[in-house]
Amino acid sequence: MTDTLLFADFVASAWPALALTLRLAAVTTLLLLVLCTPLAWWLARTPSRWREPVSALVTLPLVLPPSVMGFYMLVALGPHGPLGQFTQWLGWGTLSFTFTGLVIGSLVYSLPFAVQPLQAAFADMGPRPMEVAMTLGARPVNAFFTVALPQARHALLTAAVLSFAHTLGEFGIV
Repeated sequence: MTDTLLFADFVASAWPALALTLRLAAVTTLLLLVLCTPLAWWLARTPSRWREPVSALVTLPLVLPPSVMGFYMLVALGPHGPLGQFTQWLGWGTLSFTFTGLVIGSLVYSLPFAVQPLQAAFADMGPRPMEVAMTLGARPVNAFFTVALPQARHALLTAAVLSFAHTLGEFGIV
């Protein structure tokens, strides 16, 4: 009887943590898709000299240990860090140990898992489909939404699955 009660207490206390994790993964995935799609498009198409440094910065979470990134995020978002002081100046308080802070950490940590599949899909597409759309009178934004995104739908799905799964399994930065 006591074993059953202990298990029931454990299950009841685990639900809030599971709900928080699923909420964090869903919010992070949606934000990453919105933010990383234009970034991946730019990285795949730009001739800018900033492309390589930005690409290296995007891939940085793959090589840094999560605990190191978590420490630096905590320092940056804390009351004495630059972002923490800025958010306090705005009247928001510090973001450390808040859901918003968790989202920011997860966004940074899962960034390459959303950008890289999208960037590869946009690069593989080449310039020809966009050129054809523009010769048919499509504006660049319309061509992006009607030509590029449909062609990258598998990469969008891959980015969403990888980002969600990576956020679920991530522990060090949180």
